[in-house]
Formats: sequence, C-alpha cells, structure tokens
Amino acid sequence: MPALGGRIHPHYGVFSPVRGEYADLVARAPLPSRSLAFDVGTGTGVLAAILARRGVERLLATDQDPRAVACARDNVERLGLTGRIDVVRADLFPPGRAPLVVCNPPWLPAEPCSPLDHAVYDPGGRVLRGFLNGLAERLEPEGEGWLILSDLAEHLALRTRAELLAAFGSAGLRVADRLEARPRHPRATDPKDPLHAARAAEVTSLWRLRPVR
Repeated sequence: MPALGGRIHPHYGVFSPVRGEYADLVARAPLPSRSLAFDVGTGTGVLAAILARRGVERLLATDQDPRAVACARDNVERLGLTGRIDVVRADLFPPGRAPLVVCNPPWLPAEPCSPLDHAVYDPGGRVLRGFLNGLAERLEPEGEGWLILSDLAEHLALRTRAELLAAFGSAGLRVADRLEARPRHPRATDPKDPLHAARAAEVTSLWRLRPVR
C-alpha cells in the first residue's frame, strides 16, 4: 500500500484493500487532531495504520467480524503499531468520543451473497445510516467525521446524491469539505466490463462531516 508505506496482509474471508484511492484520500486529508481517532469497520486495519503513520497518537479500530478483528490485529503487529492501535470487536462505534471518526462503509445498498460480500453490500444502507446517525454524539467538540464512499451506487440507480445529502442533514451533520479520487483499478477502463459505464464515471469521496451547531 503506497499510502501506508508498507504491506497489508488480508486474512481469508476479509476483504482485501485492492482499491488504493480511498487509502490515498485518508493519507492526504487534513487532520483535525492527532490525539485520538476511531476507525469504524476497520477490516484489515489499513486506514487505522495510515492514520497512525500520519502521527495520530492513539486509535481505536472496530469491526463486528471476528475474522477482521484478528486480521487487523495481525497487521497492526506486523507494522510495529502495537500500543498505538487497539482493535476491538464492536458493531460500529467503540465507547467514548474522539476528535476524528473515520468510516469506509460498504458502498452498495444491496444484499450480499457471501460473508466476504458484506464489505461491498450494505442491505438497506444499515451500516451507512448507522454511522451517520451515531456520528455527532461520538465526536468531541470541533471534531470531524470522515465518510469514505464510492458513488457507484448512484451510477447504478441504487441511491441518489440527494438521498445521501438528506441522510447527512437528518443526522444533524454538515459537509465541511469533500475530497475526490478517481478509480485506478483495471475494470474502470475495461469496455468489456458489463458495468463499464458506471465504473468509468465512478468517484470515491472523502466527506468531511461536522455536527450542525
């Protein structure tokens, strides 16, 4: 992972971070604080590791899948970040508040077909809405939430941008800024791919969200 300056080892059944654009966004977004951050739905632990390499002193990373928890802990140890990153099993947030809360949820509101699909498919948008609706109360004053989300669902008519923005508003959040990245994976430029038009138009965004005061 170039954004990390190291390697990530995905365990069997844990989604591999093959799409580096979202990691690049986390590597360049301005940090609101370096004291503490939560990484919600950590998977392999890659985003927590990137934040630690950027100087965040302490991180709490969560996942509800025990395989992901074991995988993230293994990667934290391999990268020499034990003591700075704690990986805990939890559905969404850990206890407490933080000045930075990060989440890269599944990006398609559809039904998964296998356990691995849960990293891509979010039935009814449960994870996305759970993160948004719980974010404000998990942030310290002047804190910031980072939602890293592909707009592929919009290009597939599974969700509209208006619905996403309305979900921000319903959760008492405002957009402070948005960073964008285009996909670099081969499918985005393969005209034979059945979803070529949607993939070619796809943009991954890092939404910097703050509570409405």
